[in-house]
Amino acid sequence: MIQDYWRRSARSRESLLLIAGLLIVWEAVVRLLGVREFVFPPPSLIFADMAAAPAYFLRESLFTMVVTLSGFALALVLGVVFAVLIVYSPILDRTLYTLLVALNAVPKVALAPLFVIWLGTESKPKIAIAMLIAIFPILVDTVHGLRAIDPEMINMAKAGHASAAKTLWKVRFPNALPSIFAGMKVGISLALVGAIVGEFVAGDSGLGHVILVAQSSFDTPRLFAALVLLGVLGTLLFKMVDWIETLVIPWHVSHRGKRGAAKPLKLPRQGASAAVP
Repeated sequence: MIQDYWRRSARSRESLLLIAGLLIVWEAVVRLLGVREFVFPPPSLIFADMAAAPAYFLRESLFTMVVTLSGFALALVLGVVFAVLIVYSPILDRTLYTLLVALNAVPKVALAPLFVIWLGTESKPKIAIAMLIAIFPILVDTVHGLRAIDPEMINMAKAGHASAAKTLWKVRFPNALPSIFAGMKVGISLALVGAIVGEFVAGDSGLGHVILVAQSSFDTPRLFAALVLLGVLGTLLFKMVDWIETLVIPWHVSHRGKRGAAKPLKLPRQGASAAVP
């Protein structure tokens, strides 16, 4: 068991070693070159700032995470529903799909002030912006997954007198799960971007607000601390979706071997005689 865990955690150990090495190089270069702290602070100063106010950073990080997850959940529900409607309705395929593509081309920063006017300055506009940014990859990948199915499977379902709802739930949807999760992995990262955009435009909480306040006061260590926390938060959210994908579709080729590699087949040694009944 210990050997299996050690083998599965090899990638995590390598990543941590790489990050530690980069931090050491960063610290050494800043110290040796005498770079001023407000221009490019060393990692030690950044982590010291985080350690000086852990409750503050935790509170702001949790606010951003709640907004991100709320926007992502809305994007997931609406994206899957719209994808099903587009796949089953040629009219919506020509109208709704085209409208969403056009809407995706509009910079979301330009739409953020409208959401503030419509929804106020609390969490609602931030959630709406996060949803709007995250929904497009989920929608596109879900449509692709629902359509990318062997016609013979659809014909078999029809031959078995399966209804459209059963065909969707039993045939199309399981086939689309890898594509849906691919869209979710992109969407969760974009939802975090949307939450930060919303906090930039109007907000008094969250890591985006921390960045704005630090920038206005030239508090570069605090700005870098917020950026580090955003990187950690984005990684955790991505890993969460990847973990859920491993549980839901462990049979997919991208997850084979994650629960432990198969034991090699033991072959008899050369010269060993096999007993013949």
